[in-house]
Amino acid sequence: MRKPLKSIGRLLLSLLALLLVAGVAFANLSPELGGKPTKAQRAAYAKTGHYEDGEFQNLVPTTTMTGGSTFSVFWKFLFNKNPAATPAAPLPMQPLDSLSITRKTADMVRVTWFGHSASLVEIAGKNILLDPMLSVKMGPLSWVTPTRYNPQLAITAEQLPPIEAVLISHDHYDHLDYQTILRLKDKTAHFYVPLGVGAHLLAWGVAPEKIRELDWHDSIQLPGLTIISQPARHFSGRGLTNRNSTSWSSWVIKSARKRVFYSGDGGYGPHFQAIGRQHGPFDLAIMECGQYDPAWSQIHMLPEQTAQAGLDVRAQVVLPVHWGAFTEAHHAWNDPIQRVTAEAARLKLPLTTPELGQPVTLGQASLPQRRWWETVAAQ
Repeated sequence: MRKPLKSIGRLLLSLLALLLVAGVAFANLSPELGGKPTKAQRAAYAKTGHYEDGEFQNLVPTTTMTGGSTFSVFWKFLFNKNPAATPAAPLPMQPLDSLSITRKTADMVRVTWFGHSASLVEIAGKNILLDPMLSVKMGPLSWVTPTRYNPQLAITAEQLPPIEAVLISHDHYDHLDYQTILRLKDKTAHFYVPLGVGAHLLAWGVAPEKIRELDWHDSIQLPGLTIISQPARHFSGRGLTNRNSTSWSSWVIKSARKRVFYSGDGGYGPHFQAIGRQHGPFDLAIMECGQYDPAWSQIHMLPEQTAQAGLDVRAQVVLPVHWGAFTEAHHAWNDPIQRVTAEAARLKLPLTTPELGQPVTLGQASLPQRRWWETVAAQ
């Protein structure tokens, strides 16, 4: 009996080794994985004060997994799904007219959320795209990664007018999408990204002169607009061997009269108050809210923390994002918006909750606040 068991064990080990080799080979061959910073770049990163032993660091001690293991979380995600993890029907969406994007005034600020974190900020007469994941499927292995709830978006990358700048918060697949970058690279004037992320764009054919890597607190001056990289509390990596090889950021966008903050992904921390003191108050804060779990509580905020972070950065209005497109955690798909809405009401923090593709124009008498997710949940 022992010999057959040993044979089976050896066979399983051989299969696992084969899968590992195949995975590593795929990781090294797939263009989705992007590029790697050069040796000279890594040497320069070491001078930033938040890069040690080949990895970028957070401002405060941060553990990626605070409970359980990566394997147990992955197993739970694949085989023990929350029955309410996906909506019963496609989410309400307002198709975006590309011509309307070209009709704007220099002093108008308009934000359109496409689901998850992808958003278009129209400010100072310019089009700024935040983490434009505009694909229906995600990553190199679409049969493993989540698929978007809706089979199409409010607008495609091809339909967008010329983009002044794309801002990337970090290099995870749900924020930096290979297929979207391919569609945007010829119509985008500038790509502003965290340290190291430029290597991915170069590997995908973006012209070097369009790419600018920014360290925390670095700024860019455009006509009528200032863009500033700020800290976040997160991590990075697109493969098995490049964890934290690139940095992560939040972003401040300032015109002469208006200020917008985008949190990117990340856990709650003292950086929000620091950003609020230095760059606030903000007319609008676009804040991560969703895909959270107690097992990774230091790298993704709970919804109640999202509301508190909105107060910390001194936001007049908060737009919760990082939900409404993909299921990447075990909570119900609409749990983030329900919880943050309740906490914002308790804290007397104004929220705006647009449908996908519904523009939010600052300065209007009323902003979108309909609780549309309740109608979807009831279907």
